[in-house]
Amino acid sequence: MKINEMRAMTLDELRTKLDELSEDQFNLKFRLQTQPLDDPLRIRKVRRDIARVKTLIQEKQSEAATAGGAS
Repeated sequence: MKINEMRAMTLDELRTKLDELSEDQFNLKFRLQTQPLDDPLRIRKVRRDIARVKTLIQEKQSEAATAGGAS
């Protein structure tokens, strides 16, 4: 997923996406232990997407705190 698409998401959508990615990561790790993966680099991609989403969540929370404190 592109970062621009993620930036357009709301905080709730980002949290939902984080849950989906975490579940996907768990499933990929589980499948890796039981059988070879079609795309072994998928685990790396999912892990990086998780980091991106967590960063965006943190940014949006900081923006909200700053905007809330400034008014």
